[in-house]
Amino acid sequence: MKDSVPRLRRVGARVLLREATEADAKTMNMWQSDRAYWMGEFNYFDSEPVRDYVAELTGSDRLVTRDGGTLLVEHIVDGSLLGDVTWRPARYGPNERSKCWNIGIALIPSARGQGYGAEAQRLFAELLFDVTAAVRVEASTDVQNTAEIRSLEKAGFVREGVARQAQYRHGEWHDMVVYSVVRADLTV
Repeated sequence: MKDSVPRLRRVGARVLLREATEADAKTMNMWQSDRAYWMGEFNYFDSEPVRDYVAELTGSDRLVTRDGGTLLVEHIVDGSLLGDVTWRPARYGPNERSKCWNIGIALIPSARGQGYGAEAQRLFAELLFDVTAAVRVEASTDVQNTAEIRSLEKAGFVREGVARQAQYRHGEWHDMVVYSVVRADLTV
């Protein structure tokens, strides 16, 4: 983040992006306990270790650092947790100015297909532009993930192309569609 890591929060029309608290840890652990259900077909990596959010969020620990993190997606009306958004750095050169953010999203099955993902990803890109110097936010998804492709396009991301055999998942290589939004796209 620019100098330090501020508390991150962004309010939209239907969703709120916010940092996780200790009170959220049990729900997040429940999501992790059935990863095939939680992550769905396109985000499930069976070799990923299961995180213990209760341990990570005990005390003053946060799921946010200067190099990325996790925010929760919360429903504005009833306060229910719909999922999370994550980010990590990607680089297109050795210097700091060539760094951008690569984002991901996972929603609970009952929240999918209702536009929450598009709103959350748009808000998330705006938030990252507000609190970092990055000029690019990117996302990628499996070429067969038509729901996420629609969501990214609805959020204002631009399709850039296909990264062939870029992701190893379920014992096979998968092609990924790459999308981005740049700072200038959101200031028009």
